Order: sequence, then structure tokens, then C-alpha cells
Amino acid sequence: MTRDPKPITLLLVDDHPVVRDGLHGMFATSSDFEVLGEASGGEEAVELAQRLDPDVVLMDLRMPGGGGVAAIRELTRRALRCRVLVLTTYDTDADVIPAIKAGATGYLLKAALRDELFEAVRAAAESRTVFSPSIAPRLFSEVRTPIARSEGGDRPLSSRECDVLALVAKGTTNREIARALFISEATVKTHLTHLYAKLDVTDRAAAVAAAYERGILSARPSPRDS
Repeated sequence: MTRDPKPITLLLVDDHPVVRDGLHGMFATSSDFEVLGEASGGEEAVELAQRLDPDVVLMDLRMPGGGGVAAIRELTRRALRCRVLVLTTYDTDADVIPAIKAGATGYLLKAALRDELFEAVRAAAESRTVFSPSIAPRLFSEVRTPIARSEGGDRPLSSRECDVLALVAKGTTNREIARALFISEATVKTHLTHLYAKLDVTDRAAAVAAAYERGILSARPSPRDS
């Protein structure tokens, strides 16, 4: 007899009770998810994440009870296994980039549809990078000359590694990257291993953040700014 898959466990973090109630009710409609707890601020979120050990923390950013970025940074420092998916109304570079640098696996806007949110949580639980469609193209789609160096200063990314990195920034899976670049999944993994080493990072989200900071991935102005 086949057992049902274990649900993805969640911690909801938002300073508005009505938002938390709405999210809790939404996830309750699917057996794929289980909400373990709720927090109204970053400091409470860190302590609950430590105690409840959720798969995914759904994190707001601007909260009076401790900001989301600081909480993400502390969760990363404590090396907890949970993945953080930011869910916020703010889509400026000043909000997005610090959250990713702090260790967020993904960044989604509250305007997302239910199915988009569910899929983003599933992706985060699988350690896949995921960004809101309105954010990813503006921040990560343009790849510049591979000038980034490792700490040693003598290992630039190759053109193919930049291709892989650009697709990672869009939340593309290894299988999809392989298909897009006409290479094998094993080759994709090899490229990821090499670019992780060159950027001195250990996962996909950190690689995207480091590449943006070092100028490999550059921001493209949004339509409203042009």
C-alpha cells in the first residue's frame, strides 16, 4: 500500500493577523502542506523556526517585531535546515537584493495567485530558487561579460557558466537548463560545481546573489522606470 507523501511544513511570518489567517486557510485547503505555526515578527520567527523545524518559512520583510532580512540572516547563521521564501508587497532592489544576500531561497509578491504560491513553496522546499515573474526578468536576465573573480582573483566564470547562472537566476531546474543549452544534466551539475567554487558559495540562491553583487548578473530597468 502506497503511503501519502509527507506534507511540506510551514511557518508563516507576517505582522498582519488577517494576512496570516488568509494564508493559513489557503494552505489548509491542500493536503500537500501543514502549517506548524505563525509569527508576527522576525525575532519570533527565528525562535519558532528553531523550535518547530519547518521545511519552509514564508517571510514578510517589513515588520515592527523585527525585520525579515535580519531574521533571514539569523536563520542562515544558525544553519537551520528550513528554506525561506519571502512573501511581500515590496519589489524594489533595496528590498530584493538584501533578502537574497541574507539567504532567502526565493522572493514572491503578495499579488501572486494561489497556485503560484503553492508551486513556489514546493520549489523552496526542494531548494530551488524561485522569483516572482515581475522581479526575475528585471533583476537577473541580463548577463554581462564574465568579469567576476573568486577570492583569489584569477578565476573568471566561463561563458557557459554564465549561461547556466542566468537560467538558475530565473528559477530553472537542472533538467530545464540541460534542455535549453543542449547539454546533459550531469554537465549542468559540473558547471554549477565550478561556478559555486569560483563565487565561493554553496547553493543556487547564494550564487545568484553573489553574481548580482559582483556584476555578472546586472539589473535591467523595469518598464515603469523607462
